[in-house]
Amino acid sequence: MLNSKTLHYFATIAAQGSYTKAAEHLGIAQSALSIAMRKFELQIGMPLLIRSSKGVVVTKEGEVLLVHSKDILARISDAETALNDLRGLEQGEVSIGIPGMMGSYFFPEILMAFKFKYPNLKLSIMEGGTQTIKEKLLSGELDLGVIVDDHVPSSLQVQRFVRPQMVAAVGKNHALADAKSVTYADFFTHELVMFKAGYFHREIIDGLCEANNMIANYSFETNLITMILNIVKNEFAITALLELVTDQEADVMGIPFDPPIYLDLALAWRKDGYLSLANRRFVEFTLAQVAGIDG
Repeated sequence: MLNSKTLHYFATIAAQGSYTKAAEHLGIAQSALSIAMRKFELQIGMPLLIRSSKGVVVTKEGEVLLVHSKDILARISDAETALNDLRGLEQGEVSIGIPGMMGSYFFPEILMAFKFKYPNLKLSIMEGGTQTIKEKLLSGELDLGVIVDDHVPSSLQVQRFVRPQMVAAVGKNHALADAKSVTYADFFTHELVMFKAGYFHREIIDGLCEANNMIANYSFETNLITMILNIVKNEFAITALLELVTDQEADVMGIPFDPPIYLDLALAWRKDGYLSLANRRFVEFTLAQVAGIDG
């Protein structure tokens, strides 16, 4: 009655919230997907998905099956990965989720050096917020992810690898540009451009607001790091970025917070999942590179 192909269809529709988007994601015709799901629902004798004006809604019965579907699909993926490992590193793949700032300013050299050392490996990199990365790790959609080592689900294994400082980022002609440090109270008097909810950048700032009973003036919200930098450089707003970003941007000044903010970033993967040989090599390689840089 149950088969991995149909479960994959079902989980994809639930994730995409639309038959049209799911069909595009799967690379099949929407009509074929709809027929497959109707047959599946008839076989098990209960509705799993309900179409609505806002998209597709998963039924209570569907929610129960969805939990098991994700677990089954993740274990099948683990089995396939384990079998592929028997072939060595010739056909492996590293699948990793990386937040935008780390992906643009920290990992490029590591990724290129890793690819140079293991030219036959495929690198599949997804940019996203830490919350999305956690969810995709737990569902088995990602093998590795870069997250903040804070409030980590017990089902994830983490390995800290870097502890960057978060600083206020302002244009080079901004009133704060020459400051030695900036208090939280002073920072929140300015208009801000920030990542949207779900990114560690935003979570840190929202947490500061709550802890200090302050209100942030979010004039711009975007997940595009290039747009954030342009807004800061043109002094329409200020923001908070990792120091490793401001150190590489000539027209952006990084001002330490008082008290300072440091983040423990970690590589994460599922504890009960199978971490492939390629992914294990990537973890080892990244830790060695960081140790070399720090040393």
